[in-house]
Amino acid sequence: MASILDCEDAMEPTTQIQSIFPDEQDIPPEFSLKEPIHQNQFLVDGNLHTHDGPSQEIYSPIFLKSNSGFSQKLIGTVPSLTEDESLVALQSAEQAYDHGRGPWPTMSVSERIERIRHFICLMEKKKDEIVNLLMWEICKSYKDSVKEFDRTVIYIKDTIDSLQDLDRVSSRFVIEQGIIGQIRRGPLGVVLCMGPFNYPLNETFTILIPALIMGNTVVMKPPKHGVLLHSPLLSALKESFPEGVVNTVYGAGRKIIPPLMSSGKVNVFGFIGSHKVAHSLKQLHPRLHRLRSVLGLDAKNPAIILPGADLDLTVKECILGCLSYNGQRCTALKILFVHKNVAELFLEKLSDAIGKLRMGMPWDEGVSITPLPEPGKTDYLSGLVEDAKRLGAEIVNPMGGEINHTFFYPTVLYPVTSQMKIYHEEQFGPVIPVVPFSNIETPIRYVEESNFGQQISIFGTDPEAIAKLIDPLVNQLSRVNINSQCQRGPDTFPFTGRKDSAEGTLSVSDALRAFSIRTLVGAKDGKMNKEILTKIVRDRYSKFLSTDFIL
Repeated sequence: MASILDCEDAMEPTTQIQSIFPDEQDIPPEFSLKEPIHQNQFLVDGNLHTHDGPSQEIYSPIFLKSNSGFSQKLIGTVPSLTEDESLVALQSAEQAYDHGRGPWPTMSVSERIERIRHFICLMEKKKDEIVNLLMWEICKSYKDSVKEFDRTVIYIKDTIDSLQDLDRVSSRFVIEQGIIGQIRRGPLGVVLCMGPFNYPLNETFTILIPALIMGNTVVMKPPKHGVLLHSPLLSALKESFPEGVVNTVYGAGRKIIPPLMSSGKVNVFGFIGSHKVAHSLKQLHPRLHRLRSVLGLDAKNPAIILPGADLDLTVKECILGCLSYNGQRCTALKILFVHKNVAELFLEKLSDAIGKLRMGMPWDEGVSITPLPEPGKTDYLSGLVEDAKRLGAEIVNPMGGEINHTFFYPTVLYPVTSQMKIYHEEQFGPVIPVVPFSNIETPIRYVEESNFGQQISIFGTDPEAIAKLIDPLVNQLSRVNINSQCQRGPDTFPFTGRKDSAEGTLSVSDALRAFSIRTLVGAKDGKMNKEILTKIVRDRYSKFLSTDFIL
């Protein structure tokens, strides 16, 4: 195939990649981070406590060039809490909930909404600081960092709107079979909130905000990569919510999280990350029937490219799907099944499109490919590439697989087979395996046999062929995308998965239900009970039993 390069040529280092990291003086002043941020505080029981013990150093994926060579940028430190300190945070959340009697769970919906709105106002004042830390900590481009912040604010506002709609429906009595009742949603208790590094603000808050607004109390552990960017929000959380409603813990997850789960005092486990980690933590809970889990887990989302597909559109969507934020998204396209009739032309167009992507630092205008934040990630990806090459795949695109410290250039592998690790493992990075097929049963069987079941993309122009794929695939996956990349949004759409890809549903309205339970107050339809209920509602004796209508 003319588009496949000789391996030696493909791995030849280029000046552009080898000079990708800047001198410190070349960093634009508005994005400079001159001094490390030494965050030595954590929020527990409504107070910012100073941690005097060991701390964890936070290094940026960005290396800086000097006369003596390259050095990784130290951007700050955070507390390394002990098991005892994490249990104090849990106790604080438990006391604030107080078996559902605390000020927060008994607060009216409108009062909780006002607290959340106050938090938004404080949060928006920290935008520039948080966006800059997103770039330095996880190397997300400036454009995408701004988008993540703005999307998070929109998500919070949409959550408020959705709760208002839900509460309006609940603000009436129903009479069924001689029973007068009012049905509302009530909180569940203490929520352990753990978000992922790739969307450390947005996806952490898609757990935190619905949990809070429904009246739960929270212990939040920021992700290991993307931890410092939560520092500017600690004072806002302290000011916005009653004592003990939000508590933060820092340190090695394997050390401070197991005691929380083993205590049996966590009522809801909100987690986005590996299904293996989620499973091991869930098994520590002594009362699993009491634990509700809301989980966003692994995915190996495939694309099926049919003969007759609009290849220009397909390549555009596959570039977005495979390489947005370097492919470090659970919704990324992670394996492409391409019909043999269009494979060669598709690979040529894909390779050409990758070559036009700009690589560099997150503040560079128009940048698409940036360094990777996970330590050892480039070695892992190189191992996948070498395994595929050993078993017959080739690197299709120029510069594919080239490395400079934490930077890994996008790599297209073809032809990929089921014997290769990349066929099965979620790479979570810029390696694109392409599998040729002639029988449509090949990609269908892949989906059926996969441990994951989040999404799929189908590219084609034949309505009948697409329809024949939709019917079996909707029973294997939670979303089928036609001629578009896999994605989470819009946030009002359900976001979940089958098999090992998710538990529960995270979207604006679904999350409100995930972090709450339907609760009923009922009474037999009789004169005395009607008078009692009327008196309670008219004199506002209860915040639950109410016909107040939120405008």
